[in-house]
Amino acid sequence: MNIPFMAMRKIVAVFSLLLIIISLGSLATKGLKFGLDFTGGTLIEVQYEQAPELDSVRSLLAEGGYSDVTVQNFGSTTDVVVRLGSAFTPTLGDEVLAQLRDNNSVNVELMRSEYVGGQVGEELREQGGLGMLLALAIVMIYVAVRFQFKFSVASVVALAHDVIITLGVFSLFGIEFDLTVLAAILAVIGYSLNDTIVVCDRIRENFRIMRDTTPFDLINESINQTLGRTVITSMTTLFVLLVLFFFGGESIHNFSLALLVGIIIGTYSSIFVAANLLLAQNISREDLVPTPKEEFEDELP
Repeated sequence: MNIPFMAMRKIVAVFSLLLIIISLGSLATKGLKFGLDFTGGTLIEVQYEQAPELDSVRSLLAEGGYSDVTVQNFGSTTDVVVRLGSAFTPTLGDEVLAQLRDNNSVNVELMRSEYVGGQVGEELREQGGLGMLLALAIVMIYVAVRFQFKFSVASVVALAHDVIITLGVFSLFGIEFDLTVLAAILAVIGYSLNDTIVVCDRIRENFRIMRDTTPFDLINESINQTLGRTVITSMTTLFVLLVLFFFGGESIHNFSLALLVGIIIGTYSSIFVAANLLLAQNISREDLVPTPKEEFEDELP
C-alpha cells in the first residue's frame, strides 16, 4: 500500500491554516473559559446519606439560580463537591445546603464552605504557559541536535499547530479550561512529538538508503512505512480515551476530551504537517549525509 500523502499537501496546508486561523480568532475574541482553578470562587463540600445522582444535584442548583456550577464526587459516591463561580459569603454554604435538601426530602450535611482564591490560579496560568513554551524550546533544541535544524523547525511548528487547534476547540465551544486540561495539553505535546520523531527518524534513514529517490517520493514512502505503527498506536490510545470520556465521570471529562482532540490532531500533524514543512524547507540528502571528500568519492557505491 502506497498512499500519496504528499500529493495532498497543498489541500492539507490550506485546511491546517484554516483551522489555525479559526482557533486564533476564537482565542483572540472569546478567549478561554477558565475554571475555578484559575479564576477563583466558592467550594462547598456536602455529604449525602445515600449516593445522589449528580445530574439531579445540578438540576436542583440550576433551579435555585446558581450558574457556573461544577458538581463532582469527592473521595466517595456520597461526598459531593460543588464549585461555584459566585463570590463567597459566610451564608452561601447554608443556602446551597437548603437548596440541595429539597424541602428536607434529602438527608445531606454541609462539611465545608470556603473561598478558592484566583491568585494561585493566575500564577498557575502563567507558569503553565511558560511551561509549554519551555517544552517547545527544549524540543527544538533536542531535534536540532538529534536530527537536523530543518527537522527541528518542522517538529516545533507541528507541535504549536496541535496546541493552538486544541486550545481553539475549547475556546470555540466554550468548554471549561482547568488544570486537568492544562495537563492534557502538555501530554499532547509529548504524544505528538513521539509520533513526529518516528516519522523523522524513518525519513533520515531513508535518505541514507534511497539515494536515487527524490525528497518528495522519499518522504511519502517514509510516511507509508510508519503508517501502521502510527495508526495502531493512535487507535489504541483513542479507545482508552473514549472509555474515559464516556465513563470516567465529570472530574476527568474535559481532560479526556483535550487528549482526544490533541491526539487526533497530533496524529494528523505527524503524517501531514511536519512532512509538508520539510518539503517546504527543501530538505535534501545533503542536509543529513555529509558530502564525501573527493579522494573517497570513487570508492563509494
